[in-house]
Amino acid sequence: MEEAAALLGVSVKTFNKVLHSEDMPARKIGREWKFSRLALIQWVGGGSSRDFYHEVGSALRDTSRTRRTAGWKIETD
Repeated sequence: MEEAAALLGVSVKTFNKVLHSEDMPARKIGREWKFSRLALIQWVGGGSSRDFYHEVGSALRDTSRTRRTAGWKIETD
């Protein structure tokens, strides 16, 4: 997964969020995800993604939480 995230220029955390929110060309074999380099490039370049960076932004906002503890505001991911 690290190599696929690096190929697309995003963090592994961001890549994982998009993987689970879109129809990314991937296969889960056992506990590991397998990706074709060519399929990922075509997926991003071919418009198969629902605006990749827009989707990433909304996925990150949806999982962001704020916790208040003894007067301190703590942002958690």
